[in-house]
Amino acid sequence: MSGIHLSHEFFATHSSLASTPIAPMLIAPILDMNQLDQLKQHTVVVADTGDFEAMKAYKPQDATTNPSLILAASQKAEYKALVDKAVADHKGSSLSGEKLVDSVIDAILVNFGQEILKIVPGRVSTEVDAHLSFDTEGTLAKARHIIDLYEKAGTGRERILIKIASTWEGIKAAEVLQKEGINCNLTLLFSLPQAIACAEGGIKLISPFVGRILDWYKKSTGKDYAAAEDPGVQSVTAIYNYYKHFGYKTEVMGASFRNKGEITELCGCDLLTISPALLGELAAANDAITPKLNAEAAKSAKLDKVEMNEKTFRWLFNEDPMAVDKTAEGIRKFAEDIVKLQKQVAAML
Repeated sequence: MSGIHLSHEFFATHSSLASTPIAPMLIAPILDMNQLDQLKQHTVVVADTGDFEAMKAYKPQDATTNPSLILAASQKAEYKALVDKAVADHKGSSLSGEKLVDSVIDAILVNFGQEILKIVPGRVSTEVDAHLSFDTEGTLAKARHIIDLYEKAGTGRERILIKIASTWEGIKAAEVLQKEGINCNLTLLFSLPQAIACAEGGIKLISPFVGRILDWYKKSTGKDYAAAEDPGVQSVTAIYNYYKHFGYKTEVMGASFRNKGEITELCGCDLLTISPALLGELAAANDAITPKLNAEAAKSAKLDKVEMNEKTFRWLFNEDPMAVDKTAEGIRKFAEDIVKLQKQVAAML
């Protein structure tokens, strides 16, 4: 089936994919294990925060950051030294103006990443400036620069994921970076067409946003959704089933959760990146949870493959108003927070 003929409803709700019968794995929970520990038995748990203490408390495998999280953390007294170091290291720099400010911000991002990697055993995601979301060459240059900063600081690229917005231009940049051994995390992802393009490009990992999809549908319909019917949960389920059915190696990391139920409904996903507040709720609960996503069951599902190219991507993405709205909104918000960080750094310089 050609992807260009698939209906808008198919991509807006992914209903057929999301409702594909995927039998829960019959694994009995270990007695006296809280929900966070149960989740860790089936899914890699990632901390979605710039707060080091939260990472130490919940012991995630990886950590993700974004401009908003770094901006918030940079304004706290306990992280001031990381910002001050980046500024001090640029005293006497030959750079000036916007280039100097941008260089300091890159150093701040890497300083935070370095500290995070002292806490988590796995990887940290560091995000490219959202202003580059439609600039393939600019994204390539920025990503290579960030990796260079990490490597000069003694951190190998295997521990870094470069976060890039899931625009066509961002996906094409990530495809090139992957071939250079720079692993990427495609963020601000709200639809199956975006996910398919990432998988076809050999991207290491994607971060489909659950809660922001729910936000859009609640505002659009005025309805509340139970966790199993949550449009964001259904979207990630659809992507996961599609990937496993067709044997893609790209990792699926559900992100942007609004409640604990969304997380437990996605137990079994490759990874889930979770805020400290929700990590705390999981750690405080002891109800049994079992995997809802099952790679083996997905392989036997009846699914049609979409042949993805730029024309198909742009058409199908355009046909999903939620994905268009939320991708654009996310890029604007991250860009706004980078501007706030730029102003903060400029004042310090």
